[in-house]
Amino acid sequence: MLFMVIESFRNQDAKAVYRRFRDKGRQMPDGLGFVGSWVAADLGRCFQLMECADVTLLQRWVAEWSDLIDFEIVPVVAGKETAAALSVQL
Repeated sequence: MLFMVIESFRNQDAKAVYRRFRDKGRQMPDGLGFVGSWVAADLGRCFQLMECADVTLLQRWVAEWSDLIDFEIVPVVAGKETAAALSVQL
């Protein structure tokens, strides 16, 4: 399953987040997949697409970063998959 992870850097402190990333990596448990990320122009938020079959892996990853980041996690499906699922009802 895919998850859009919206990270809001606490105190707008992107440097602290990237410092930890440089020193420790993503700190992801095995089974949690990183698909891609995008950072807002003001350096206040990051949008990451993650993939896993077990949501507790995502929770373990969030726990490693929760002192620096506030998280919003949204399960998502690709638009073309949604269109295909809905096409039988249209």
